Amino acid sequence: MTEKLSMAARDAVLGPLLEAGWEMDPARDAIRKSYVFHSFIDAMGWMTRAAIWAEKWNHHPEWFNVYNRVDVVLTTHDVDGLSALDVKLARKLDTL
Repeated sequence: MTEKLSMAARDAVLGPLLEAGWEMDPARDAIRKSYVFHSFIDAMGWMTRAAIWAEKWNHHPEWFNVYNRVDVVLTTHDVDGLSALDVKLARKLDTL
């Protein structure tokens, strides 16, 4: 079962994500990041690769695409906040 990240766990895992451009969402217990690509095709290709991992891990991002930009929000709805799944998916998205 997925659990909400404790404050101690957040300190340990969120620091590197924040350094990599992720931000805390001020309105909710979530993290967000915008990715900018060379073209629409590049953005869609990245989204497709990300969708494969999201489906594999059964953890789906909230995202919005306009042309070459993809805005991503990660939170775990089952725990009403951040979980290890969000951290895992954020790291994967950054490597794609």
